Amino acid sequence: MFQFIYSLLIRLALPFILIRLWWQGRKAPALRQDWQHRLGHVPSIPGPVIWVHAVSVGETIAAGPMVRRLLARNLGATILMTAMTDTGLAQARKMFGNRVTYAYAPYDTPGAIRRFLRRVNPRILVIMETEIWPNMISQCRRKNVPVFLINARLSERSARGYERVRGLAAPIMKSITWVAAQAEPDAERFRRIGVAASHVEVTGSVKFDVDIPEDVRLASERFRTTLGPRPVWIAGSTHSGEDEQLLQAHRLVLAGHSDALLIIVPRHPERFDAVAVMAQELGFQVARRSQAQSAGGAQVYLADTMGELMMLYGASDLAFVGGSLIERGGHNPLEPAAWGIPVFSGPHVFNFETIYERLLADQGVQLVQGADDLARAINLLFANPAERKAYGERALAVVNKNRGALDRVVEGIIERL
Repeated sequence: MFQFIYSLLIRLALPFILIRLWWQGRKAPALRQDWQHRLGHVPSIPGPVIWVHAVSVGETIAAGPMVRRLLARNLGATILMTAMTDTGLAQARKMFGNRVTYAYAPYDTPGAIRRFLRRVNPRILVIMETEIWPNMISQCRRKNVPVFLINARLSERSARGYERVRGLAAPIMKSITWVAAQAEPDAERFRRIGVAASHVEVTGSVKFDVDIPEDVRLASERFRTTLGPRPVWIAGSTHSGEDEQLLQAHRLVLAGHSDALLIIVPRHPERFDAVAVMAQELGFQVARRSQAQSAGGAQVYLADTMGELMMLYGASDLAFVGGSLIERGGHNPLEPAAWGIPVFSGPHVFNFETIYERLLADQGVQLVQGADDLARAINLLFANPAERKAYGERALAVVNKNRGALDRVVEGIIERL
Protein backbone atom coordinates (compact mmCIF):
# COMPACT_ATOMS: atom_id res chain seq x y z
CA MET A 1 0.00 0.00 0.00
CA PHE A 2 2.77 2.44 0.93
CA GLN A 3 4.58 1.86 -2.35
CA PHE A 4 1.33 2.25 -4.28
CA ILE A 5 0.77 5.66 -2.66
CA TYR A 6 4.40 6.64 -3.30
CA SER A 7 4.15 5.64 -6.98
CA LEU A 8 0.86 7.51 -7.36
CA LEU A 9 2.39 10.68 -5.92
CA ILE A 10 5.42 10.39 -8.23
CA ARG A 11 3.12 9.99 -11.25
CA LEU A 12 1.07 13.03 -10.22
CA ALA A 13 4.24 15.08 -9.74
CA LEU A 14 5.82 13.97 -13.02
CA PRO A 15 4.30 16.69 -15.28
CA PHE A 16 5.55 19.37 -12.89
CA ILE A 17 8.98 17.73 -12.72
CA LEU A 18 9.22 17.77 -16.52
CA ILE A 19 8.11 21.41 -16.65
CA ARG A 20 10.79 22.28 -14.10
CA LEU A 21 13.35 20.37 -16.17
CA TRP A 22 12.39 22.33 -19.27
CA TRP A 23 12.56 25.62 -17.32
CA GLN A 24 16.03 24.83 -15.92
CA GLY A 25 17.09 23.96 -19.45
CA ARG A 26 16.96 27.65 -20.40
CA LYS A 27 20.26 28.18 -18.58
CA ALA A 28 21.57 24.63 -18.86
CA PRO A 29 20.59 23.35 -22.33
CA ALA A 30 22.18 19.95 -21.65
CA LEU A 31 19.27 19.21 -19.31
CA ARG A 32 16.91 19.16 -22.30
CA GLN A 33 19.03 16.71 -24.26
CA ASP A 34 17.96 13.06 -24.07
CA TRP A 35 15.12 14.04 -21.74
CA GLN A 36 13.24 10.94 -22.91
CA HIS A 37 15.79 8.82 -21.01
CA ARG A 38 14.13 10.06 -17.84
CA LEU A 39 10.94 8.27 -18.91
CA GLY A 40 12.81 5.04 -19.62
CA HIS A 41 13.17 5.53 -23.39
CA VAL A 42 16.86 4.67 -23.76
CA PRO A 43 18.60 2.89 -26.66
CA SER A 44 18.66 -0.89 -26.30
CA ILE A 45 22.00 -2.39 -25.28
CA PRO A 46 22.84 -5.89 -26.56
CA GLY A 47 24.68 -8.39 -24.38
CA PRO A 48 25.36 -8.31 -20.62
CA VAL A 49 25.26 -4.89 -18.92
CA ILE A 50 26.64 -3.65 -15.61
CA TRP A 51 24.56 -0.63 -14.63
CA VAL A 52 26.41 1.90 -12.46
CA HIS A 53 24.26 4.72 -11.07
CA ALA A 54 25.89 7.84 -9.60
CA VAL A 55 23.51 10.68 -8.88
CA SER A 56 25.80 13.63 -9.68
CA VAL A 57 29.40 14.82 -10.00
CA GLY A 58 30.73 13.74 -6.61
CA GLU A 59 29.39 10.20 -6.87
CA THR A 60 30.57 9.94 -10.48
CA ILE A 61 34.12 10.85 -9.48
CA ALA A 62 33.93 8.33 -6.61
CA ALA A 63 32.78 5.65 -9.07
CA GLY A 64 35.68 6.38 -11.44
CA PRO A 65 38.38 4.11 -9.96
CA MET A 66 35.85 1.26 -9.58
CA VAL A 67 34.74 1.55 -13.20
CA ARG A 68 38.37 1.63 -14.36
CA ARG A 69 39.05 -1.58 -12.43
CA LEU A 70 35.97 -3.27 -13.90
CA LEU A 71 37.01 -2.23 -17.41
CA ALA A 72 40.49 -3.63 -16.81
CA ARG A 73 39.00 -7.02 -15.86
CA ASN A 74 37.55 -7.45 -19.39
CA LEU A 75 34.35 -8.93 -18.03
CA GLY A 76 32.71 -9.04 -21.47
CA ALA A 77 29.95 -6.67 -20.34
CA THR A 78 28.96 -3.14 -21.31
CA ILE A 79 29.18 -0.68 -18.44
CA LEU A 80 26.26 1.74 -18.46
CA MET A 81 26.74 4.86 -16.33
CA THR A 82 23.67 6.88 -15.35
CA ALA A 83 23.21 10.09 -13.42
CA MET A 84 20.36 12.37 -12.50
CA THR A 85 22.20 15.56 -13.51
CA ASP A 86 23.76 16.86 -16.70
CA THR A 87 26.95 17.71 -14.78
CA GLY A 88 27.21 14.11 -13.56
CA LEU A 89 27.02 12.74 -17.10
CA ALA A 90 29.44 15.38 -18.40
CA GLN A 91 31.93 14.33 -15.73
CA ALA A 92 31.53 10.66 -16.66
CA ARG A 93 32.07 11.39 -20.36
CA LYS A 94 35.18 13.38 -19.54
CA MET A 95 36.54 10.46 -17.52
CA PHE A 96 35.71 7.54 -19.84
CA GLY A 97 35.00 8.80 -23.36
CA ASN A 98 33.64 5.98 -25.51
CA ARG A 99 34.73 3.16 -23.17
CA VAL A 100 31.35 3.11 -21.43
CA THR A 101 27.73 3.89 -22.34
CA TYR A 102 25.75 6.77 -20.82
CA ALA A 103 22.15 7.68 -20.07
CA TYR A 104 20.10 9.76 -17.68
CA ALA A 105 18.58 7.62 -14.95
CA PRO A 106 14.82 7.19 -15.30
CA TYR A 107 12.47 8.95 -12.93
CA ASP A 108 11.22 6.60 -10.24
CA THR A 109 7.82 5.70 -11.68
CA PRO A 110 7.01 2.01 -12.24
CA GLY A 111 6.50 2.53 -15.99
CA ALA A 112 9.73 4.45 -16.56
CA ILE A 113 11.77 1.89 -14.62
CA ARG A 114 10.14 -1.03 -16.46
CA ARG A 115 10.87 0.53 -19.87
CA PHE A 116 14.45 1.23 -18.86
CA LEU A 117 15.06 -2.32 -17.61
CA ARG A 118 13.44 -3.85 -20.70
CA ARG A 119 15.80 -1.93 -23.00
CA VAL A 120 18.96 -2.28 -20.91
CA ASN A 121 18.42 -5.70 -19.25
CA PRO A 122 21.27 -5.24 -16.73
CA ARG A 123 23.00 -8.15 -15.02
CA ILE A 124 23.47 -6.02 -11.87
CA LEU A 125 22.76 -2.50 -10.62
CA VAL A 126 25.57 -0.80 -8.70
CA ILE A 127 24.38 2.32 -6.85
CA MET A 128 27.04 4.67 -5.52
CA GLU A 129 26.49 5.73 -1.93
CA THR A 130 22.84 5.88 -0.83
CA GLU A 131 20.48 6.65 -3.68
CA ILE A 132 17.51 4.57 -2.55
CA TRP A 133 14.68 4.77 -5.10
CA PRO A 134 11.79 2.44 -4.17
CA ASN A 135 10.59 1.57 -7.68
CA MET A 136 14.10 1.26 -9.10
CA ILE A 137 15.00 -1.29 -6.43
CA SER A 138 11.69 -3.17 -6.36
CA GLN A 139 11.50 -3.45 -10.17
CA CYS A 140 15.08 -4.78 -10.23
CA ARG A 141 14.08 -7.39 -7.65
CA ARG A 142 11.18 -8.51 -9.87
CA LYS A 143 13.58 -8.84 -12.82
CA ASN A 144 16.08 -10.75 -10.63
CA VAL A 145 18.65 -7.97 -11.02
CA PRO A 146 20.91 -7.84 -7.93
CA VAL A 147 21.19 -4.36 -6.38
CA PHE A 148 24.45 -3.31 -4.70
CA LEU A 149 24.89 -0.14 -2.62
CA ILE A 150 28.58 0.68 -2.90
CA ASN A 151 30.47 3.09 -0.65
CA ALA A 152 27.22 3.27 1.28
CA ARG A 153 26.80 5.79 4.05
CA LEU A 154 23.78 6.61 6.17
CA SER A 155 23.69 9.42 8.70
CA GLU A 156 21.76 9.07 11.94
CA ARG A 157 19.39 11.77 10.77
CA SER A 158 18.64 9.86 7.54
CA ALA A 159 18.23 6.58 9.42
CA ARG A 160 15.63 8.15 11.68
CA GLY A 161 13.84 9.46 8.59
CA TYR A 162 13.63 5.94 7.10
CA GLU A 163 12.41 4.59 10.43
CA ARG A 164 9.54 7.05 10.36
CA VAL A 165 8.34 5.50 7.06
CA ARG A 166 9.22 1.92 7.95
CA GLY A 167 6.16 0.59 6.08
CA LEU A 168 7.57 1.97 2.81
CA ALA A 169 11.26 1.49 3.57
CA ALA A 170 11.40 -2.05 4.98
CA PRO A 171 10.32 -3.98 1.83
CA ILE A 172 12.75 -1.93 -0.27
CA MET A 173 15.64 -2.52 2.13
CA LYS A 174 14.99 -6.26 2.10
CA SER A 175 15.38 -6.19 -1.70
CA ILE A 176 18.98 -4.90 -1.55
CA THR A 177 21.46 -7.68 -2.35
CA TRP A 178 24.61 -6.19 -0.86
CA VAL A 179 25.51 -3.07 1.11
CA ALA A 180 29.24 -2.25 1.08
CA ALA A 181 29.23 0.24 3.95
CA GLN A 182 31.90 2.84 4.62
CA ALA A 183 32.06 2.19 8.38
CA GLU A 184 30.43 0.13 11.13
CA PRO A 185 28.05 2.94 12.23
CA ASP A 186 26.74 3.10 8.64
CA ALA A 187 26.37 -0.69 8.55
CA GLU A 188 24.49 -0.72 11.85
CA ARG A 189 22.05 1.91 10.58
CA PHE A 190 21.36 -0.06 7.40
CA ARG A 191 20.60 -3.14 9.49
CA ARG A 192 18.34 -1.02 11.68
CA ILE A 193 16.22 0.15 8.75
CA GLY A 194 15.65 -3.33 7.40
CA VAL A 195 18.60 -4.56 5.29
CA ALA A 196 19.34 -8.19 6.16
CA ALA A 197 22.41 -8.41 8.39
CA SER A 198 23.97 -11.02 6.08
CA HIS A 199 23.73 -8.53 3.19
CA VAL A 200 25.71 -5.79 4.95
CA GLU A 201 29.50 -5.66 4.96
CA VAL A 202 31.94 -2.97 6.06
CA THR A 203 34.42 -2.44 3.21
CA GLY A 204 35.59 1.10 3.99
CA SER A 205 35.28 4.14 1.79
CA VAL A 206 36.39 3.74 -1.84
CA LYS A 207 37.05 7.48 -1.82
CA PHE A 208 40.31 6.79 -0.01
CA ASP A 209 41.40 4.96 -3.16
CA VAL A 210 41.42 8.29 -4.96
CA ASP A 211 42.98 7.98 -8.38
CA ILE A 212 44.91 10.85 -10.01
CA PRO A 213 45.52 9.88 -13.65
CA GLU A 214 48.85 10.83 -15.19
CA ASP A 215 47.25 13.20 -17.72
CA VAL A 216 45.63 15.11 -14.84
CA ARG A 217 49.00 15.40 -13.06
CA LEU A 218 50.63 16.76 -16.21
CA ALA A 219 47.81 19.25 -16.85
CA SER A 220 48.07 20.43 -13.24
CA GLU A 221 51.82 20.99 -13.55
CA ARG A 222 51.36 22.96 -16.78
CA PHE A 223 48.68 25.17 -15.26
CA ARG A 224 50.70 25.82 -12.10
CA THR A 225 53.61 26.96 -14.27
CA THR A 226 51.39 29.69 -15.71
CA LEU A 227 50.63 30.98 -12.19
CA GLY A 228 54.24 31.49 -11.18
CA PRO A 229 55.56 31.44 -7.59
CA ARG A 230 52.65 33.37 -6.05
CA PRO A 231 50.68 31.78 -3.16
CA VAL A 232 47.53 30.06 -4.45
CA TRP A 233 44.53 28.73 -2.53
CA ILE A 234 41.43 27.10 -3.97
CA ALA A 235 37.81 26.95 -2.82
CA GLY A 236 36.26 23.89 -4.46
CA SER A 237 32.56 22.99 -4.89
CA THR A 238 31.23 26.19 -3.35
CA HIS A 239 27.54 26.93 -2.82
CA SER A 240 25.36 30.00 -2.53
CA GLY A 241 25.94 31.57 0.87
CA GLU A 242 29.60 30.55 0.91
CA ASP A 243 31.09 32.60 -1.92
CA GLU A 244 30.58 35.87 -0.03
CA GLN A 245 32.43 34.46 2.98
CA LEU A 246 35.25 33.08 0.84
CA LEU A 247 35.74 36.38 -0.96
CA GLN A 248 35.75 38.14 2.41
CA ALA A 249 38.42 35.68 3.57
CA HIS A 250 40.46 36.39 0.45
CA ARG A 251 40.33 40.10 1.19
CA LEU A 252 41.99 39.33 4.54
CA VAL A 253 44.49 36.98 2.88
CA LEU A 254 45.50 39.74 0.45
CA ALA A 255 46.15 42.05 3.39
CA GLY A 256 48.89 39.66 4.48
CA HIS A 257 49.97 38.32 1.06
CA SER A 258 49.22 40.90 -1.60
CA ASP A 259 50.07 38.58 -4.52
CA ALA A 260 47.83 35.71 -3.37
CA LEU A 261 45.39 34.13 -5.82
CA LEU A 262 42.03 32.55 -5.00
CA ILE A 263 40.75 29.93 -7.45
CA ILE A 264 37.02 29.61 -6.85
CA VAL A 265 35.05 26.68 -8.27
CA PRO A 266 31.25 26.93 -7.84
CA ARG A 267 29.53 23.57 -7.58
CA HIS A 268 26.77 24.37 -10.08
CA PRO A 269 27.34 25.87 -13.56
CA GLU A 270 24.25 28.08 -13.38
CA ARG A 271 26.01 30.09 -10.65
CA PHE A 272 29.18 30.87 -12.63
CA ASP A 273 28.02 34.28 -13.87
CA ALA A 274 26.61 35.31 -10.49
CA VAL A 275 29.89 34.53 -8.71
CA ALA A 276 31.88 36.44 -11.35
CA VAL A 277 29.64 39.50 -10.91
CA MET A 278 29.85 39.24 -7.12
CA ALA A 279 33.66 39.16 -7.14
CA GLN A 280 33.87 42.10 -9.56
CA GLU A 281 31.40 44.18 -7.54
CA LEU A 282 33.53 43.58 -4.46
CA GLY A 283 36.46 45.12 -6.31
CA PHE A 284 38.53 42.04 -7.16
CA GLN A 285 40.41 41.63 -10.41
CA VAL A 286 38.69 38.57 -11.89
CA ALA A 287 39.78 36.19 -14.65
CA ARG A 288 37.55 33.44 -16.06
CA ARG A 289 38.87 30.09 -17.19
CA SER A 290 36.07 29.55 -19.73
CA GLN A 291 37.20 32.70 -21.56
CA ALA A 292 40.88 31.65 -21.53
CA GLN A 293 41.75 34.76 -19.51
CA SER A 294 45.18 34.77 -17.91
CA ALA A 295 45.33 34.53 -14.13
CA GLY A 296 48.54 36.56 -14.15
CA GLY A 297 47.06 39.90 -13.07
CA ALA A 298 43.99 38.45 -11.34
CA GLN A 299 43.20 38.23 -7.65
CA VAL A 300 40.31 35.81 -8.19
CA TYR A 301 40.35 33.10 -10.86
CA LEU A 302 36.88 31.74 -11.60
CA ALA A 303 37.10 28.10 -12.72
CA ASP A 304 33.85 28.13 -14.71
CA THR A 305 34.50 24.90 -16.62
CA MET A 306 33.42 21.35 -15.88
CA GLY A 307 35.47 18.36 -14.78
CA GLU A 308 38.69 20.19 -13.88
CA LEU A 309 38.48 20.45 -10.10
CA MET A 310 40.94 17.63 -9.46
CA MET A 311 43.50 19.21 -11.75
CA LEU A 312 43.04 22.61 -10.10
CA TYR A 313 43.50 21.15 -6.60
CA GLY A 314 46.91 19.93 -7.75
CA ALA A 315 47.89 23.42 -8.90
CA SER A 316 47.10 24.97 -5.49
CA ASP A 317 49.05 25.33 -2.26
CA LEU A 318 46.07 24.63 -0.02
CA ALA A 319 42.36 23.96 -0.39
CA PHE A 320 39.02 24.81 1.15
CA VAL A 321 36.27 22.24 0.44
CA GLY A 322 32.84 23.82 0.02
CA GLY A 323 29.33 22.89 1.01
CA SER A 324 30.53 23.13 4.60
CA LEU A 325 30.11 26.77 5.69
CA ILE A 326 26.38 26.24 5.07
CA GLU A 327 24.31 23.25 6.14
CA ARG A 328 24.87 21.35 2.91
CA GLY A 329 26.95 18.63 4.54
CA GLY A 330 30.24 19.18 2.75
CA HIS A 331 32.01 17.57 -0.20
CA ASN A 332 34.89 15.14 -0.60
CA PRO A 333 38.06 16.38 1.18
CA LEU A 334 40.14 13.44 -0.07
CA GLU A 335 40.59 14.91 -3.55
CA PRO A 336 42.86 17.74 -2.33
CA ALA A 337 44.31 15.52 0.42
CA ALA A 338 45.53 13.08 -2.25
CA TRP A 339 47.67 15.91 -3.67
CA GLY A 340 49.37 16.31 -0.28
CA ILE A 341 48.12 19.88 0.35
CA PRO A 342 46.48 21.26 3.53
CA VAL A 343 42.70 20.93 3.60
CA PHE A 344 40.13 23.22 5.28
CA SER A 345 36.37 22.86 5.65
CA GLY A 346 33.57 24.59 7.46
CA PRO A 347 31.78 22.93 10.40
CA HIS A 348 28.96 21.26 8.40
CA VAL A 349 30.50 18.02 7.10
CA PHE A 350 27.88 15.41 8.07
CA ASN A 351 27.79 13.92 4.54
CA PHE A 352 31.39 12.76 4.98
CA GLU A 353 31.32 11.96 8.67
CA THR A 354 33.66 8.94 8.65
CA ILE A 355 36.20 10.54 6.31
CA TYR A 356 36.42 13.70 8.40
CA GLU A 357 36.75 11.70 11.61
CA ARG A 358 39.84 9.97 10.22
CA LEU A 359 41.36 13.16 8.86
CA LEU A 360 40.74 15.02 12.12
CA ALA A 361 42.20 12.19 14.19
CA ASP A 362 45.54 12.55 12.35
CA GLN A 363 45.41 16.35 11.96
CA GLY A 364 44.91 16.09 8.22
CA VAL A 365 42.12 18.67 8.04
CA GLN A 366 41.16 21.83 9.90
CA LEU A 367 37.56 22.93 10.43
CA VAL A 368 36.98 26.70 10.38
CA GLN A 369 33.95 28.67 11.54
CA GLY A 370 33.89 31.48 8.99
CA ALA A 371 35.84 33.99 6.92
CA ASP A 372 38.04 35.39 9.70
CA ASP A 373 38.99 31.95 10.97
CA LEU A 374 39.78 30.69 7.46
CA ALA A 375 41.86 33.73 6.50
CA ARG A 376 43.86 33.52 9.73
CA ALA A 377 44.71 29.85 9.08
CA ILE A 378 45.61 30.47 5.42
CA ASN A 379 47.87 33.40 6.27
CA LEU A 380 49.69 31.33 8.89
CA LEU A 381 50.41 28.53 6.42
CA PHE A 382 51.40 30.90 3.60
CA ALA A 383 53.90 32.46 6.02
CA ASN A 384 55.27 29.06 7.10
CA PRO A 385 56.12 26.77 4.13
CA ALA A 386 57.54 24.04 6.39
CA GLU A 387 54.33 23.78 8.40
CA ARG A 388 52.28 23.91 5.20
CA LYS A 389 54.28 20.98 3.81
CA ALA A 390 53.91 18.98 7.03
CA TYR A 391 50.15 19.63 7.09
CA GLY A 392 49.78 18.39 3.53
CA GLU A 393 51.86 15.30 4.26
CA ARG A 394 49.56 14.44 7.17
CA ALA A 395 46.52 14.71 4.89
CA LEU A 396 48.14 12.45 2.27
CA ALA A 397 49.18 9.94 4.95
CA VAL A 398 45.54 9.54 6.00
CA VAL A 399 44.57 8.80 2.39
CA ASN A 400 47.32 6.20 1.98
CA LYS A 401 46.63 4.56 5.35
CA ASN A 402 42.98 3.92 4.48
CA ARG A 403 43.35 2.62 0.93
CA GLY A 404 42.08 -0.86 0.06
CA ALA A 405 38.29 -0.53 0.08
CA LEU A 406 38.22 -0.44 -3.72
CA ASP A 407 39.81 -3.88 -4.01
CA ARG A 408 37.26 -5.32 -1.58
CA VAL A 409 34.36 -3.69 -3.46
CA VAL A 410 35.49 -4.82 -6.93
CA GLU A 411 36.09 -8.37 -5.73
CA GLY A 412 32.69 -8.34 -4.03
CA ILE A 413 30.96 -7.23 -7.24
CA ILE A 414 32.70 -9.85 -9.38
CA GLU A 415 32.07 -12.58 -6.81
CA ARG A 416 28.35 -11.79 -6.76
CA LEU A 417 28.18 -11.57 -10.55
